[in-house]
Amino acid sequence: MTARTPRTRLLAACAVLASATLALTACGSSGDSTSGSGSTGASAGATVKAVAADPALAALVPADIKSGGKLVVGSDASYAPNEFQDDKGTIVGMDVDLANAIAAKLGLKAEVQNAGFTAIIPGIGANKYQLGMSSFTDTKEREQTVDMVTYFTAGTASAVKKGNPDKISADDLCGKKIAVQTGTTQADAIVDVINPACVKAGKPTVPNDGDKFDLQTDVTNAVVSGRDQVMMADSPVIDYALKQTGGQLEKLGATTDSAPYGIALAKGSALTPAVQKAVQALMDDGTYKEILQKWGVDAGAIDKAQLNGATS
Repeated sequence: MTARTPRTRLLAACAVLASATLALTACGSSGDSTSGSGSTGASAGATVKAVAADPALAALVPADIKSGGKLVVGSDASYAPNEFQDDKGTIVGMDVDLANAIAAKLGLKAEVQNAGFTAIIPGIGANKYQLGMSSFTDTKEREQTVDMVTYFTAGTASAVKKGNPDKISADDLCGKKIAVQTGTTQADAIVDVINPACVKAGKPTVPNDGDKFDLQTDVTNAVVSGRDQVMMADSPVIDYALKQTGGQLEKLGATTDSAPYGIALAKGSALTPAVQKAVQALMDDGTYKEILQKWGVDAGAIDKAQLNGATS
């Protein structure tokens, strides 16, 4: 995913940054994952009911895609629980299960390929991928390049070491060592919003504009190891990290700035109506909710798949 410049407010209660509009949207990830690692999908954990093809929806699939029998999906598999690699190297996660279910509704198979986040949208333009499913926030800026079908909502969250040994307040991140993933909204916000506001307030800035990593797993490890004091990421990613680190982290403040995730497709693609209707069908028949519950992210469920539903 590219750097996310369109933003909504983050840390609205922040006293230090009250004079600035803290504009962050849920971001996803920006790793340099090796492309070409495919998965047809079986994920670990609770099972989800099989999805049958819907002939009416399958009829909406363009002939060239139908003849190929598959949807090629680009995803940066470093952003658990949304998309990541299990201990066997298989790409799993919420987005993978949803991609498989969408494809099944359309009478196709999903081929999820691991890709660097910033390469996915250009890859759609180059016909390398039909879909991009990688925790993309649907923004008005992105909608200028691709169509987005909304399917989830997430906010921005932060975490610190258990017990908050540095006594960090969510209202004042000036001068704190913050770990973020490269290319995310959170990384942009340090440069564009947080540090300028800290300068204006006469406070020290976040060192080096944040400690940036290509992989979200390295962001988490940086805080667990004590290298950094705070990590910032999408809310489901923070919630998952809290569980996976065995109580070594705790959430800092509240989740803010909820915004929709979108499935990216080529602008004006004939495939877009089919995908939008397939997502809606999965919402209506309960499969969508089952998938979200499987990954513990059902708090982000929505009930309507919109085309280009960006809020900012």
